[in-house]
Amino acid sequence: MSTLLVIESAMAGLVIGRGGATIKSIQQDSGAMVKLTNGDTADTKNVKIIGSEDAQRLASGMIEKIVGKLLRSETISTPPPPPRRQTRGGGAGRPRTIKRAKSPEEKINFNDDVWEEVLRENKERELELLQSLPPIIKDFYVEHSQVKAMSDEEVQLFRTAQNGITVQYVVGAECFRPIPKPIKTFEHAFSSYPDIMKVIKKQKFIVPSPIQCQAWPIIMSGHDLIAIAQTGTGKTLAYILPALIHLLQQPTPRIKRIGPSVLILGPTRELVLQIHDEITKYLHNNIKVVCVYGGGVSALTHQELIQAEKPDIIVATPGRLNDLVGIQAIKLDHVSYMVLDEADRMLDMGFKNQIELSLRHIRPDKQTILTSATWPTAVQNLANYFAKNPLHITIGSLDLSTVDTVTQKIIILKEHQKEGWLDNFISNDLSKNDKVIIFMRKKTSVDKMYENFNSKNIGCRCIHGGRLQADREASLADIRNGVVSILIATDVASRGIDIHDISLVINYDFPLNIEEYVHRVGRTGRAGKTGSAITLFSKYDKFNASALIGVLEKSKQPIPPELYTMTSH
Repeated sequence: MSTLLVIESAMAGLVIGRGGATIKSIQQDSGAMVKLTNGDTADTKNVKIIGSEDAQRLASGMIEKIVGKLLRSETISTPPPPPRRQTRGGGAGRPRTIKRAKSPEEKINFNDDVWEEVLRENKERELELLQSLPPIIKDFYVEHSQVKAMSDEEVQLFRTAQNGITVQYVVGAECFRPIPKPIKTFEHAFSSYPDIMKVIKKQKFIVPSPIQCQAWPIIMSGHDLIAIAQTGTGKTLAYILPALIHLLQQPTPRIKRIGPSVLILGPTRELVLQIHDEITKYLHNNIKVVCVYGGGVSALTHQELIQAEKPDIIVATPGRLNDLVGIQAIKLDHVSYMVLDEADRMLDMGFKNQIELSLRHIRPDKQTILTSATWPTAVQNLANYFAKNPLHITIGSLDLSTVDTVTQKIIILKEHQKEGWLDNFISNDLSKNDKVIIFMRKKTSVDKMYENFNSKNIGCRCIHGGRLQADREASLADIRNGVVSILIATDVASRGIDIHDISLVINYDFPLNIEEYVHRVGRTGRAGKTGSAITLFSKYDKFNASALIGVLEKSKQPIPPELYTMTSH
């Protein structure tokens, strides 16, 4: 049994994707085999889908979403194999080899000529699309004379001193231009842009962070960029300021552009709201930004907001962006600067297909910035799909490690002892000046602990994915503003949420994997401040013992002997 879809030839390129990325993704995600061949007419292509019924149905749905409308869809029945010939003794004998003629559908072969033809058509369509769109400019960088004067040796010494910056073209990419030198001051990057310098001075920053030193000259020179750095290192500002320059410097007047010029995607409501708030600190020249996310606010309300504001920048979660693109509330035709923030987290949350579906509407010559705390294969594939000839910045090691400004303590105890330990710690050891996040694994556990604290008149707030968005935002505001000093949370707060003065993280429950441990610990010790992390570790967590030892060793933190014992059982 197989499925045969007939599509317009013009849509074949979308099904295949750049370098075959989309068709590979369809096959991986559905489990079906997908083949394209020439159709009965010059303007059609056949798509044959082979696999289980569920796999065929899933692949068919994905393709239909991509092309919008199928010209024809049919199920091809394959005759069952002939019965085995029985021996005289009643046992199964050696079956005869029976040759039967193949149906026209079974003769379909996915040959190189068809593939090359579709790729050529895809490239022609891409060229036609670019010719129909207004031109864009991506290189606005004016290298400061002091930066230009830096020798190669000085550049390398500076990068090493800035937490070990490494920068290179992605393996396999063609190196068209020299890698820009890092800047050391805000003036080095933005002296040609006085409006940007004004908003920077209002924030009273002292020096750029390591990632900003290297990212700003790269992005402003028009390169695509992949930035790998832990949270709390200044990644957001690294792409925001160049975005503002980019959208203001385009040759097409803003009033004539269809939809936004800048699109920023983030994995959670909290992160996109935080990015939105950060952008608003630097707005000038009547630049408008709108934040859209699922939950709390309907898509139609967001549609009305977008129609009223006509934003230059949209910050969105992938699901809500998909909704709004689907009802044509957002036009992505003139997006020329795109950011995928915390790409690893978006993939962990299953947003891969939604990202690819929406972003195929964006012009192919856009500038792409991708940030991530880790660099797994899935993120590499996403970068290969969306970025062209990107430069790759890494701050520190690609190995999982925590920042050296955080002191980590592991307490080994039994599961039933945790609540008593926490009560004693809150009552006797918690300083009045401490601001704390207590991480728990389950939403029900967070609610129970929140009620427990309230019954004891301990001021706190809580957040998790099951709470109303307004409640989550109010809880974050209260912890940021000092109304309370304790926040109880699931891993919804482990990434991207920036509360600058968290002094202590308590891992009441160990997270499901070591990556989340690193992100939780990264909520403290931010922006050069010191912090502490206490982790309650029981025998139920022992499958994470080896990975935790590795992180503690890299961070030169004390390791309880019991942790080593757990690895041997």
